Amino acid sequence: MSDTRRRVKVYTLNEDRQWDDRGTGHVSSTYVEELKGMSLLVRAESDGSLLLESKINPNTAYQKQQDTLIVWSEAENYDLALSFQEKAGCDEIWEKICQVQGKDPSVEVTQDLIDESEEERFEEMPETSHLIDLPTCELNKLEEIADLVTSVLSSPIRREKLALALENEGYIKKLLQLFQACENLENTEGLHHLYEIIRGILFLNKATLFEVMFSDECIMDVVGCLEYDPALAQPKRHREFLTKTAKFKEVIPITDSELRQKIHQTYRVQYIQDIILPTPSVFEENFLSTLTSFIFFNKVEIVSMLQEDEKFLSEVFAQLTDEATDDDKRRELVNFFKEFCAFSQTLQPQNRDAFFKTLAKLGILPALEIGMDDLQVRSAATDIFSYLVEFSPSMVREFVMQEAQQSDDDILLINVVIEQMICDTDPELGGAVQLMGLLRTLIDPENMLATTNKTEKSEFLNFFYNHCMHVLTAPLLTNTSEDKCEKDFFLKHYRYSWSFICTPSHSHSHSTPSSSISQDNIVGSNKNNTICPDNYQTAQLLALILELLTFCVEHHTYHIKNYIMNKDLLRRVLVLMNSKHTFLALCALRFMRRIIGLKDEFYNRYITKGNLFEPVINALLDNGTRYNLLNSAVIELFEFIRVEDIKSLTAHIVENFYKALESIEYVQTFKGLKTKYEQEKDRQNQKLNSNRFRRDAKALEEDEEMWFNEDEEEEGKAVVAPVEKPKPEDDFPDNYEKFMETKKAKESEDKENLPKRTSPGGFKFTFSHSASAANGTNSKSVVAQIPPATSNGSSSKTTNLPTSVTATKGSLVGLVDYPDDEEEDEEEESSPRKRPRLGS
Repeated sequence: MSDTRRRVKVYTLNEDRQWDDRGTGHVSSTYVEELKGMSLLVRAESDGSLLLESKINPNTAYQKQQDTLIVWSEAENYDLALSFQEKAGCDEIWEKICQVQGKDPSVEVTQDLIDESEEERFEEMPETSHLIDLPTCELNKLEEIADLVTSVLSSPIRREKLALALENEGYIKKLLQLFQACENLENTEGLHHLYEIIRGILFLNKATLFEVMFSDECIMDVVGCLEYDPALAQPKRHREFLTKTAKFKEVIPITDSELRQKIHQTYRVQYIQDIILPTPSVFEENFLSTLTSFIFFNKVEIVSMLQEDEKFLSEVFAQLTDEATDDDKRRELVNFFKEFCAFSQTLQPQNRDAFFKTLAKLGILPALEIGMDDLQVRSAATDIFSYLVEFSPSMVREFVMQEAQQSDDDILLINVVIEQMICDTDPELGGAVQLMGLLRTLIDPENMLATTNKTEKSEFLNFFYNHCMHVLTAPLLTNTSEDKCEKDFFLKHYRYSWSFICTPSHSHSHSTPSSSISQDNIVGSNKNNTICPDNYQTAQLLALILELLTFCVEHHTYHIKNYIMNKDLLRRVLVLMNSKHTFLALCALRFMRRIIGLKDEFYNRYITKGNLFEPVINALLDNGTRYNLLNSAVIELFEFIRVEDIKSLTAHIVENFYKALESIEYVQTFKGLKTKYEQEKDRQNQKLNSNRFRRDAKALEEDEEMWFNEDEEEEGKAVVAPVEKPKPEDDFPDNYEKFMETKKAKESEDKENLPKRTSPGGFKFTFSHSASAANGTNSKSVVAQIPPATSNGSSSKTTNLPTSVTATKGSLVGLVDYPDDEEEDEEEESSPRKRPRLGS
């Protein structure tokens, strides 16, 4: 293995002027035949692959910075940097570069940084090869110095020459001595000139000057100069903030003085860049690129030094997990880890992996659960959790599954995160959006591992649906329920913070002031609006939850299917089609669209038996003639069914809703569905007829014995196209079947004469002329007279239905089922196969 002197990290500067880590390897300078010259080669230490192959061009300007950095530009917008582990290695490669270019290794830059036009101009002026002569550093020369510094900023070569002059003559320290004198004399004009001078020196973009300006000896005076901006009526008080307000807290005493100094320097330089210096103009955007690099590499060094100090980290974790640690100390410890994780993003991938593995080994995840009642601790812990999920979702999943064996559901880390999302008090739910992204990452099967010993996907999804899904869907189920028990259960678990987002935006005359949450505080609990949330923040939260559930439908086929059936979830979601917030209604519609998009007959049977197209069609009819996103989304849903020719849904829609939809002629979707439906009926009839009559008499005689010898089970089979054949009731989960049977038992009338049931509130059209009056539906109702449909797509005899039965207020509506019809249907469907045998 190569020695550590040649060990380097390769960086490239991206479009945002940030350094991207390209990997770690070992550098060498070798003659490369293809490039026709000496080149810098970096091979990755992990696999030996080539990270960098760069020819040392005689005209390229290489810069040596901070003793361990070599920076240069390969092309106009492609900057490279080599960060050496040791100074000796950097010096060795620097000498090689200078040797190729014929330069003295003592210089910090090998070429003048000029463009072609300037190069031609300065070739005619040989005197420019000399350094710029600086005025003497005196009070009466400050204006002249300021003019000089300002004038060179437009010329790269003059900037470079001025930087060399400032560096060689120790000029910066002399200027800062003048600053102290001006401040003591209250010389405002001189202070304004010093502001221009120091700001201009920063824009020279020279690392060697930064080393001087940001040293402990000089940095506060530099900040002081930058307080006296001539554009301000009064100087800012940045030094007062840095020395008195911004306190450096050592959660555990840092014994390494170099590390402490580096932390102080990085914070102050970051403050100068972000707070003191004005936002660079388009002409100045590249002036501070070296300052950005200076901060970046400082952070890399800080994280590396902390990570290597195992004693320090062990002590921090010991205090964080100690129950005796007071609240203030715990906040400081958690905030330290938050900053630590943020700094770690500057590390190269291998080092970042090692960093998070170290934290995981020390027990960062269980430590996050301590003190979560404190708002600041919970916020910082959430940020740390996001870094951990981004680093290794599998590590987090493994922890929460092990945790479930020892803890109650309420205190599981993942449930704490979900509750944090649900109870976000930000009006725009910024934190909830971030946490939803983390949850999506955790439940995404695409990043789950499958090994020979176990399948992470099945294990984690079983855990999630058993222990966490009820927490995630609690707000959704509560806001679409009239069941007081269900609402009371929700309040019991989320009382401490749900009040922030559950108070309706309008006041209720019947609500009473109270510090606790009453039934009236829940969105949708008032009598006039029993189940649709009218609070914008709650609607946003429900939209986020629906987005996550829609993701589950797409990626968790088995688990989410059982959950939807057992909870009758789609019916509850479609209640939100009545929301006054169109975005929430669209989220509910998108959820249904994803389900239908799977083209799963199990889902299709659930939708048709539950009459779940009704709220969608209600929304379409209520929308009227408005051409908006809701209209387009509903039309697209039905158009998908038509184009994909989903026969069971097509039959259900045409048989039950076509009378209400046939007047919509601005699209051909519904007429197209009717055409598809009639074509399928004709095809089935032709198939039955051909099966009945295509055989001649001789064939019938030869087959006669086969018919009589067939098994009884064969006789019960129906002649139905495979796609239309409904799956047996046994396909439904046990809980779902019990739910169905309970609701069937409530039917009191003859089921052959019973019309389709409607959801609470009544459908917008009924199945008889008198039903509208009976139900009290509004005058917009469309009246239709449609007979009950049989399962093979044909209709029974038309009967007049004097009344329409509605669900009892306050109860969930059962899915409509006709078990007696199914037996009769099977006999009718099988009879065409029996008739040839009976008639022979």
